Amino acid sequence: MSPELLPPTGRRGFLKGAAGALAVPAAATLVGGVLAEPAHADEGGLPDFAPIPASSAGPKMNTDGYHVGRIAGNLYWVTDSYYQSMFLTTTRGVVLVDAPPTIGHNLLRAIDDITRVNGRPSKVTHLVYSHSHADHIGAAGLFGTDVVRISHAATAGLLARAADPNRPLPTVTFHDKYQLKVGGETLHLAYHGPNHSPDNIFVYAPEYATLMLVDVLYPGWVPFKNLAVSQDIPDWIKAQRIAMDYPWRTFVGGHLGRLGVRADGALQIQYMDDLEASTRSAIASVDPSPFFDKYYAQGNSWAIFKTFLDAVADTAAAPVTAKYTGVLAAADVFTKDNAWTLLESLRIDAGVLGPFGVHP
Repeated sequence: MSPELLPPTGRRGFLKGAAGALAVPAAATLVGGVLAEPAHADEGGLPDFAPIPASSAGPKMNTDGYHVGRIAGNLYWVTDSYYQSMFLTTTRGVVLVDAPPTIGHNLLRAIDDITRVNGRPSKVTHLVYSHSHADHIGAAGLFGTDVVRISHAATAGLLARAADPNRPLPTVTFHDKYQLKVGGETLHLAYHGPNHSPDNIFVYAPEYATLMLVDVLYPGWVPFKNLAVSQDIPDWIKAQRIAMDYPWRTFVGGHLGRLGVRADGALQIQYMDDLEASTRSAIASVDPSPFFDKYYAQGNSWAIFKTFLDAVADTAAAPVTAKYTGVLAAADVFTKDNAWTLLESLRIDAGVLGPFGVHP
């Protein structure tokens, strides 16, 4: 479903619709607008979740467990359906962006698949780190010691601290912008401040109108648990709109099995706007009295916080989950976790403290 088919989502409009969604029984979910049976566990104790929308699925993997395809011209992408990488074939060699360990040696196979056909050198001469996290660059050690490794300056410090042989230190760093030109191809690297991590960069291929930004936008899916485990939630949210300011047609998000288009970015921003509106409303509407009444007498302050915050997250997530199940994959999997993290950011970053505000 496209964002144009969803109802208007301004704060007032969303909260008006949310009241009806909250009336849906808590154990039920909406799938494609139809009330579904409550989720249940299988014989092994694992829960069932709503089906993945067809629009969220990517191409099938080959027998080795990966897919490699052309984005445009000499720019390609590879995925194992969990992670993604991007590479340019040039007259001098290959420029690779990220080396996720779950793809691992399949990166080499994917590059060989392409260069065998287009006749360009298969050796990886340059490796760009999007950021320091091991799940995205933990196979960097596969490419030897003579590769030029490029990152933000903060990445170098984080990797030095980690001392991980699978993530060799960068050999070239930058602070704000860096233009990488290799064998007739160009990438623009830019740092717009912290977001998912303190060092996460934007990688833009202007000739091919393609932006790679990892762990910020998730085409076709809700963000990963706890808003992608991001270290700066306000700036992570801001980065989504910065990404949309780039004139890209194709988006590489670093995760999952398909590429993104501009409608995907708009849809995630809408999801986040709805989640914030619902979370602010829940902070104001959930009655804290039962939690204080029960646990204050026991002297258990953490129990008060936990039960109240969990109740707010449950209340905030319910209408958003109902609205996006069948539209964004895994809306029923991670929306409660995302609401909980957004709630904490609203409390400590935005000062929306609810019952923990200034004592009268």
